[in-house]
Amino acid sequence: MSSVFASQRELLLPLVEGIHESPPWGGFLRQLVARTYARRAFLIITLANAAPDQEPAVVHVAAPRAATEPPLDFRRIEQLGLHPYGALRPGRVYSLEEMLDYDRPAQRDRQRAGLDEMNIRYGRFLRISAGGAADAWLLLVREREDFTASAVAALSGIGPHLSAALKTLAALIEQRLQVALAQSALQRLGVGQLAFDATGRVMAADRQAEALLAFVPDPDPTAGRRLQLVPAVSQALEAACAELAAAAPGASLPLPLGTQAGLWMLLRKADLPLAEPCAFPAATGVLRIHQREDALRARRALSSIYGLSMNEAAMAHQLSMGETIVAAGQNLRLTPETSRSYSKRIYAKTGTSSQADLVRLVLTGLAPFA
Repeated sequence: MSSVFASQRELLLPLVEGIHESPPWGGFLRQLVARTYARRAFLIITLANAAPDQEPAVVHVAAPRAATEPPLDFRRIEQLGLHPYGALRPGRVYSLEEMLDYDRPAQRDRQRAGLDEMNIRYGRFLRISAGGAADAWLLLVREREDFTASAVAALSGIGPHLSAALKTLAALIEQRLQVALAQSALQRLGVGQLAFDATGRVMAADRQAEALLAFVPDPDPTAGRRLQLVPAVSQALEAACAELAAAAPGASLPLPLGTQAGLWMLLRKADLPLAEPCAFPAATGVLRIHQREDALRARRALSSIYGLSMNEAAMAHQLSMGETIVAAGQNLRLTPETSRSYSKRIYAKTGTSSQADLVRLVLTGLAPFA
């Protein structure tokens, strides 16, 4: 029973905690190397939808006695043409002998020679599958003597737990991608967002909000952070969050922050679709700075979407920036007559009837995300 507890303490806890490491599971591998008396270890992680030219994540760990040795080159091992990793049965531990090509003696001898050059005399391979979302290959190597039965049993026993951890990591990577997509789109619009509890403490902030605002730790050791604001604004924020916590759905309050000229935050009663268990925020805050998209990319988008020439797209984008037809034409070195002719063609191609209608179309379309 004590060995079970030791395994949980030495391997399972680092395995759970290691999901959030970058790259993952370095601490777990160090514990596994110590537990199995391996000299070095490799963990190679590939995601199912990764680009063909994307390198897999590789975690390499060496025992203290091998700390000064150069790291193993997994590409060099791959070039030896060992038994294909993808053909290994997930969860089964394979010895190094099982990976050699015994059907072709010359190839087998070349493989042995290549492994000897890397001081790999004995090894154990384990494939871990995350149900099609990701695959990982774990390699433990020793130089002077083979792995003991207890070391192989430890490796075999950790396999199901590593598979579950890999599935969790794949799900976490997908969530990180979703967050990155949302933050990237909002950042292009100059939008930042925060979540507050009922006392005005910051529960979460996106990249844009982090860049625009200053934060300070809350004096309460159990709490998170607060915005660094002048006392009057800080008190107004706390009062607004308390008010919104008790308000009806859809309630909102604008708040001047005073940190930059004209910077306001719109506070809304939180209505985020969060799954339990979670700490529901009382309010969300939205910031927006005056920012427009890259002009050339926006013109290309308008040209593609509405069939405009590049000159017409440039005119449409100028108009969306608040320029008059004549001023927009002057910026593009067009005469007033040519500018008015352009505007008529733009209205016809975009299905708009006026400059205001065109501006609405541009600002609510895809050009601001270009």
